[in-house]
Amino acid sequence: MTTYGRTSIALALSAATVAATLSAVSLPTVARAATGSAASPGLTWTPCAKKDGPATQECATLTVPVDYGDPGGPQIGLAVSRVRSDRPEERRGTLAVIPGGPGSSGVQRLTTKGNALRAELGGTYDLVALDPRGVGGSAKARCGLDEGDRWMVTLRSWPAADGSIDENVERSRRTAEACARNGGDVLRSMTSANQARDLDRFRQALGEEKLSAWGVSYGTYVGAVYAQKFPHRTDRWVLDSSNDPDPGRVARGWLAFMGQGAEDRFPDFAAWAAHPDRAHEGLRLAERPEDVRPLVIALAERLDREPKESTKAGVPLTGNVLRQALQNALYSDGAFAGFARLVVDAQAPGRTPTLPPMLADALSDEDAAITVGVICNDVTWPRSVPAHRRAVAADRARYPLTAGLPANITPCSFWKAPAEKPTRITDRGPSNVLMIQSLRDPSTPYAAGLRMRRALGDRARLVTVDQGGHGMYLGNGNACGDRAVTTFLRTGERPASDTYCAN
Repeated sequence: MTTYGRTSIALALSAATVAATLSAVSLPTVARAATGSAASPGLTWTPCAKKDGPATQECATLTVPVDYGDPGGPQIGLAVSRVRSDRPEERRGTLAVIPGGPGSSGVQRLTTKGNALRAELGGTYDLVALDPRGVGGSAKARCGLDEGDRWMVTLRSWPAADGSIDENVERSRRTAEACARNGGDVLRSMTSANQARDLDRFRQALGEEKLSAWGVSYGTYVGAVYAQKFPHRTDRWVLDSSNDPDPGRVARGWLAFMGQGAEDRFPDFAAWAAHPDRAHEGLRLAERPEDVRPLVIALAERLDREPKESTKAGVPLTGNVLRQALQNALYSDGAFAGFARLVVDAQAPGRTPTLPPMLADALSDEDAAITVGVICNDVTWPRSVPAHRRAVAADRARYPLTAGLPANITPCSFWKAPAEKPTRITDRGPSNVLMIQSLRDPSTPYAAGLRMRRALGDRARLVTVDQGGHGMYLGNGNACGDRAVTTFLRTGERPASDTYCAN
């Protein structure tokens, strides 16, 4: 997993932190279905293997209604993909890979994880995935945003250096108004509930009575919504790196947890950055771990006052760019070196820092639309600007590493009211869910994951992993956690009660 690829901008919930979109097929934005037709269409599969992915990967287009309340109305195409079991005698079903985000590509995640899954699961499943509405090869929408409003550090509402949010308020209003003017029905259809419905339409097109699933990060919420809406269609269900499913807050609650997540995870980076082994690499930031945090905070504050020219002309390293780079780097130990190098180069008078690629360029208008669309369409957000100012001030004091971002105003405060109420996740349904959660996750903190665990009740068992990072299964190197998930998917055996995996 690389932390410096394209990530979900709205909340950074993608388990891999990377989700560069993959155009698997060319799709029309909207097509008219046969009058009154609500049946699931067939799928025409064609080879679409990519470098380092499964050689037998195939892709197709799934047709779904823009509005499930009008199933015979306008239709859109979604990119879908599969890797069929190479051991038919061992096959027991189909496993859906549900990506994070909102904004990550399921097709690409199947490409990057397909070979590892095949090795782990031994042909037990056909592996499938889809690109959600607005992502990758699926139908897109546009908001018509100016380039300045499509950078990660502007789409995400980082307060100004002095903590003020005036610019965030204006940009959020401007973004919401542009999306309302230009997004159309496709943008309004981008919801977690519709992602779950699209997954069930995919199940029907595959001819499966049930699906198993591995949902990661935001994908755990989509997976939980699916299990709530279609409990009789779930087989073995894995939720990897879950967040609070509170239907009154949804993504607003996820954002609020980010400050705690950064604080939970930062000590891992501090210990790494102060270790003597970093000295010969030129990346040792301090002699003691406890000195790394104040160093990074002070550097961000200095860059607030005096941004430093980067190797990308016209795009300086600012305090908020450094803070965003830190959030991205906390997802995986493998990203620590890149962030440490950025800190070293920012401090050195004679060096010009190189920005991570995801921070060096603006997003496309289509990618910007999906990153705000789903989170704003799912639930109504508070609209009071004074309340946001107070919340930001308090959050900045409590969590300096995130500098007020988790409490700040977003375009959702100026969004049209959602079309339907969020799904309440409950303990009603089959007991076939296995959760896996890191103790030190920067994006979906352990405390947030416990809220999903409580909501599911006896439907779930939780594997707690003493590991830092985001996305545990086949992601951050904990053999005990990997075994627990693989055993469940292959045999159906879960721990008798919640269990713990040491690092």
